[in-house]
Amino acid sequence: MALGAAGAVSFCMLSAVFAIGRAPARPTPGQTPAGDKPILAEQAFKNVQILKGIPVDNFMQTMGFFAASTSFNCTDCHTEESGGDWAKFADDTPLKQKARMMMLMVTALNKNYFAGQRMVTCWTCHQGAPKPRTIPLFSVQYSETWDAEPDEVVETSGPAAVDQILAKYIQALGGTQNVSNLKSFAGKGTYEGFDTGYEKVPVDILAKAPDQRATIVHMRDGDGTTTFDGHSAWLAAPERPLPLIEITGGSLDGAKIEATFSFPTQIKQTLTDWRVGSAMVNDKETQVLQGRLTQKGLPVKLYFDPSSGLLVRLIYYSDTPVGVVPIQIDYSNFRDVSGVKMAFHWVVTWTDGRSTIDLSELRANVPIDGAKFAKPAPAATKTASR
Repeated sequence: MALGAAGAVSFCMLSAVFAIGRAPARPTPGQTPAGDKPILAEQAFKNVQILKGIPVDNFMQTMGFFAASTSFNCTDCHTEESGGDWAKFADDTPLKQKARMMMLMVTALNKNYFAGQRMVTCWTCHQGAPKPRTIPLFSVQYSETWDAEPDEVVETSGPAAVDQILAKYIQALGGTQNVSNLKSFAGKGTYEGFDTGYEKVPVDILAKAPDQRATIVHMRDGDGTTTFDGHSAWLAAPERPLPLIEITGGSLDGAKIEATFSFPTQIKQTLTDWRVGSAMVNDKETQVLQGRLTQKGLPVKLYFDPSSGLLVRLIYYSDTPVGVVPIQIDYSNFRDVSGVKMAFHWVVTWTDGRSTIDLSELRANVPIDGAKFAKPAPAATKTASR
């Protein structure tokens, strides 16, 4: 899996933006407030009463957290009409009013009983159900296995174990020399997800060492483009309230992680606070390395197949005002490309959807213009294709 993570956060953020819409205040395409700061939720959307002061991408992730916690989709909390009319998303509904009350309640619980630590969230009570669960489930109590993802890898075996697992990984990919020689790649294939109605559409992926990446999903209504230039990330999506969104916070960290991990010799020095543990993936035990991008940052987890040594899963997290959102990428179908094994299939799962990427072609060490990773133009719509 040298490049299995390449572009995955792009797909994740792309789909999260496409999947969740809100009534816009109709800013000029690409407009940002003074100082070139990210557009805030209340500047972009109407009738935002509580979730003010957060960037648009974080606002959308918060909506995804609500969806994951309650199993509702957008029109369940808003209105059926909002599915075809952006303005309708601003309308108040009983469920929206209840959600505001619940946010205030949860905030008060954490403040008054847990010293401000986030110990209670929407998921604490709902756990995927529209109404909070109040009766114990025997299916959980008496099940032989519990598949819940642990918050932390509590085991630790010291730096030597970390070095051993990463060394085996590099060897499985093709050896230090071949992996170190990888400086760029270009891929083509198909993408399908909620945003395409699960129709397969073409996708292009570009990456350049040490940490640049661009992803272009060619949809019916126009291209969805995500770029990361090593410092900043953006998403340009057609037919949405904002045709250009700056990626911030944990999602920006995720963009950096995936772009950097596309060139695996950089993994060890990218993360800190390493721990070693184990977990089950698809009924098979894996070795887990956990680190952090910063000392106080959220965990990043890498799951390795102990037999092949390959990376089969990556999980990182993004913080929202109401809880932490996990982003999971699973890798498979490894093929040799210029002496380096690469994953040609990966599945991206997050709180508001799942997307699948199948690559048909990957070319290593191709020349790529640095402008491909710069801030994209606001998305345009292909009206002629309709």
